[in-house]
Amino acid sequence: MPADYKDNTGYHLKHLFIGSEGTLGFVTKVAVQCPTKPNCQNLAFLGLDTYENVLETFKASKGCLSEILSATEVIDRESMDVVREHLNLRSPIGEYPYYLLVETSGSRDEHDQDKLNRFVEMCLEKGFILGGTVVTEPSKFKDIWSIREKIPETFKREGYVFCYDFTLPLQNYYKLVHEMRQYMGDRAHRVFGFGHLGDGNLHLQISVKEFDRDVVDYIEPHIFNRVKEMKGSISSEHGIGFLKAKYLPMIKDPSAVQLMRHLKASLDPNGILNPYKIFYHS
Repeated sequence: MPADYKDNTGYHLKHLFIGSEGTLGFVTKVAVQCPTKPNCQNLAFLGLDTYENVLETFKASKGCLSEILSATEVIDRESMDVVREHLNLRSPIGEYPYYLLVETSGSRDEHDQDKLNRFVEMCLEKGFILGGTVVTEPSKFKDIWSIREKIPETFKREGYVFCYDFTLPLQNYYKLVHEMRQYMGDRAHRVFGFGHLGDGNLHLQISVKEFDRDVVDYIEPHIFNRVKEMKGSISSEHGIGFLKAKYLPMIKDPSAVQLMRHLKASLDPNGILNPYKIFYHS
């Protein structure tokens, strides 16, 4: 197994296996290229009043921070309510409709802190953000990240949570959350969204008192149809698996699905590798 950094000889089979969910083979050996840990990391936690200002701030972060920008995470008020109610974690900057976590990673601490501070000052002056804080101490850095990272820990305390993992164009990113709140009405206890703004990955959660098949049928395929209409993907990170297999033809061209089936049959003619995943079997 070569571990070359660049190898443009023939088909790149590794990419075929990435995301195949164990349906084409299984891993027996890996070669991993480990990046160097940054010398310094800083973080800004910002409060905003509208999603439009979230986008303006995100655009500004790419322009002002460019090469040191390493993460942009968006959290809505409802997500913050969840971690406050269930885990007693509170926003260090007060309450806002939206929060944006902006992380930088670099090699020159003073230089990076200066860039981040100037970025925050500019966003305040332009009215993109209403408030915020810049964090450089490792302990406080971890405390703020834990707010974002512990949101999924609250799901088991919310009754039953339908978890969706979409990729959407940024102009439609939060529009779907608003739509689903209106669509669900009293059927849902809470509809909330958070995710990786930098790559358009939205984690949309719908919490209900308990699992109900009628609620599932009400949500799906409606939510997947809306994602398709918004030019998004119904699975950004989690894969298709068994539950979303019947929706694959909805968002993939028939010729693409046919080619995938041919590849599956070629590598797994007996259908024994993680069967019934990705492709729907009625």
